[in-house]
Amino acid sequence: MNSRNILRFIPLLFALIFAGTVQAQKVNTDYDKAANFSSYHTYAWTKGTPAPNPLMDERVINNIDQQLAAKGLSKATDPEKADMLVSYHAAVGHRTQLDTTNMGGWGGWGGYRGYGGMGGMSTTTVNNIPVGELIVLLGDAKTHKVIWRGTASDTLSDKPEKNAKKIEKATSKMFSRYPPKPKG
Repeated sequence: MNSRNILRFIPLLFALIFAGTVQAQKVNTDYDKAANFSSYHTYAWTKGTPAPNPLMDERVINNIDQQLAAKGLSKATDPEKADMLVSYHAAVGHRTQLDTTNMGGWGGWGGYRGYGGMGGMSTTTVNNIPVGELIVLLGDAKTHKVIWRGTASDTLSDKPEKNAKKIEKATSKMFSRYPPKPKG
């Protein structure tokens, strides 16, 4: 295969590589370096921006409750006596993905008509991919100051059970970083 023929396959190779990529779940955390996380033992929920689907809202809350319990925190029966306030914010948006497929073409520079070859045909498809974002905030109940923040974003599925697993994975990743370990 000569170099001209190899050049013809480069656009196809890129199309295959990009078509096979899937946006991986992104999870980040941040925290107040001055907060004494060992002083927080109880928490209570406060208003956030719930998931539009009530079943997903319940799943998010249950997953966060499980993560906080695993960290030794107790849910306060009286919010006035909690050390920490918890809220979450959910949003759904769209990411645009362009998929281009090149067909045909030969000779010349990349097979483009103006450069000595026969032109091929390309088709570009625009896909709107649903993306969900979850933000979890932990705040000091006395000062109402945010002390810890976790964020996660991922593509959404049309299957609720897949989204439930993504929520579980996201909250697990977030809270694997709680309490934060001081750098030193």
